[in-house]
Amino acid sequence: MNRILAFLLLGLVWACQKPQKAPIPLEELTISQIHQGYQNGDFSSEELTQAYLDRIHAWDSLTNSISFIHPEALSQARALDEEFAKTGKLRPLHGIPLIVKDNINTLGLPTTAGALALADFYPETDAFIIQKLKDAGAIILAKSNMAEWAFSPMHSESSTLGTTRNPYHLDHVPAGSSGGTGAAVAANFGTIGLGTDTGNSIRGPSSHHALVGFRTTLGLVSREGIVPLYLRNDVVGPMCRTVEDAVRVLQVIAGLDPKDPITANSQGKIPADYLQSLQKEDLKGSRIGVFRTLSEADPDPEISALFEKAIADLKSLGATLIDSVEVENFDSLRRNQWCPVFREDLEKFLADYVKRDTMSTLEDVIRVGTKSDYARNGLQRFVEPNLPENMDQDCGDPFTDLKRIAFREVIEKVMDSLQLDALIYPSWNHPPALIKRFQEEYKGDNSQIISPHTGQPAFTVPMGFTAKGLPAGLQFLGKMWSEPTLIRLTYAYEQGTLHRKPPALTQ
Repeated sequence: MNRILAFLLLGLVWACQKPQKAPIPLEELTISQIHQGYQNGDFSSEELTQAYLDRIHAWDSLTNSISFIHPEALSQARALDEEFAKTGKLRPLHGIPLIVKDNINTLGLPTTAGALALADFYPETDAFIIQKLKDAGAIILAKSNMAEWAFSPMHSESSTLGTTRNPYHLDHVPAGSSGGTGAAVAANFGTIGLGTDTGNSIRGPSSHHALVGFRTTLGLVSREGIVPLYLRNDVVGPMCRTVEDAVRVLQVIAGLDPKDPITANSQGKIPADYLQSLQKEDLKGSRIGVFRTLSEADPDPEISALFEKAIADLKSLGATLIDSVEVENFDSLRRNQWCPVFREDLEKFLADYVKRDTMSTLEDVIRVGTKSDYARNGLQRFVEPNLPENMDQDCGDPFTDLKRIAFREVIEKVMDSLQLDALIYPSWNHPPALIKRFQEEYKGDNSQIISPHTGQPAFTVPMGFTAKGLPAGLQFLGKMWSEPTLIRLTYAYEQGTLHRKPPALTQ
């Protein structure tokens, strides 16, 4: 008996002395670092996925950003580990956990758009870009909360989950409508995220969370399988902690999709490799216009100070700043650009994907109801929307709508005349609002004004923080199909300033 006890004690001592695997350092982990970790054998896809899931379970009760966790996330990861063990090769996004906004069709998860009317809708297929991301090796980790039906740029409140909070300060909004993705990626609940942007909804939440958000040229990325707001404006794109990670996502999702005809305009305009534009020194020799028409529209003093510092930083990094740039007839051209086509676009989505007689019209959605007063009022506005008489001419895409073409041409004409690579302005002129005062404090949302209507690309990157620790974003507006240029500028600025830092709450 004594010998058995001695062996047991020796075994216990050996087990205690056996080196334990170090925890995976999830905070600010990038795609490149993860792939290096896989190649070094530091951790596996399954271990990384489990670590993210543990982090979500530990911290998301504070932010309320995750709507649904994919039940097959770990099995996806195991399959990718087995593939890597056999081939020794990593796909472009091999084993990279992805947070998906809850209006993008994702097999195995509900697509609710935050609404009770779609609470039990499980799509039969993945959206086009979700399939592309899976083919590239991404792990679908979870769906994120959103403003119901993507109505609100101000906050992210749904009937399916409730209100999402900003991890940098829980009393403040994450913006909308992709606030769940913004909060989740900022809090390091996943490596990369997807948002959609009708007027603001990638760039607003990204600027409110010290993230990089890409609204690309309308027509570069397919919107197939995504619950629309105004399809004429809708874009889907990356929300990430670094420019490089956002570019790696863009590299996968850009391209032609026959089911989204507007992507035909991208043919011949996509470079073979967006990653070649990741050059730290590429601000040298660049020409950037300061668009004070937006930056000086009722600005918050702290945001103005951060913007002036960004201008100084761009100069010190080698850029030539043209301060400031005027656009002829800007105020008149920007007006009357919105076209409220939600009913038409939604009912087509319901017919194509939901396929239920009891859920086929806007009236069916209203009948089911909502927990959100904001969403309820929004739905009622679309019952009899104020649409122009000539829908084809006045509610088209930026390649056919004459008003939109005129708006874009006057901006690009100024950029050409001054040989500008981009225009800059704060993504928001005010810091994130308090949740309890989100409507009164909704001020300074510059993202709504140009890019959604002209179709031009606009990227936001971290610009710094207020004294309270709330993030602010700097927006770069480019000419059509100028993603490589915007990547060069934003990457060089990001690397030269390194403003991004995680929220203290989840460290």
